[in-house]
Amino acid sequence: MLPSSSNLTAFLVLALVIIVVPGPGVLFTIGRALILGTKAALLSVLGNAFGVGLQIVVISLGLGVAIQQSELVFLAIRVFGAGMIIYLGVKAILSRADFDLDVKEETSTAAIVVRQSIVVGITNAKTFVFFVAALPSFTSPELGNPVIQMLLLGAIFSVIGIVSDSVYAIAAGQARSWLASSHQRLSTFRGIGGLALTLLGVYMLYEAIFH
Repeated sequence: MLPSSSNLTAFLVLALVIIVVPGPGVLFTIGRALILGTKAALLSVLGNAFGVGLQIVVISLGLGVAIQQSELVFLAIRVFGAGMIIYLGVKAILSRADFDLDVKEETSTAAIVVRQSIVVGITNAKTFVFFVAALPSFTSPELGNPVIQMLLLGAIFSVIGIVSDSVYAIAAGQARSWLASSHQRLSTFRGIGGLALTLLGVYMLYEAIFH
């Protein structure tokens, strides 16, 4: 039922790139930290992880059935997924400076923070496209049920995401003024991440077609 070691390693590399590079979830968490502090930011991390987890379950169940039914469908999903990863990479490069970290005074309860962050997680197009693209690409149907493999990969992604986002939350909460003025640093980081995504997408496309 487990993915192959090579698939697991490749997925971990891609997941780290997706998670570490600031996307909607990370920017929302940083914003909560800058506005409300570390505690609210950590609550946002947990809420976002729950929302993303719902994406993982829905996508895994749906794609697992499709993969089991047709090898052609499996190939088509892998090619489509690689193309979407390339698209995400190029988009990240082009929009690397397109975000806002302005700090505004605001009060909010823990329940509201969690509820808002769950919505951010569910509607996060970055992770949704990533799961559609990557989860089936790193399964090995010959080793067992692809649904179980995708759920496992998704769980690993969630654990890494919670750890990484928590680091951002704590750093932002403890150094609000430094991060509030770090637009250029985040912009450069996002651009590098976009290039990495593009190259990984090209690699995934090559693997899907020639292997």
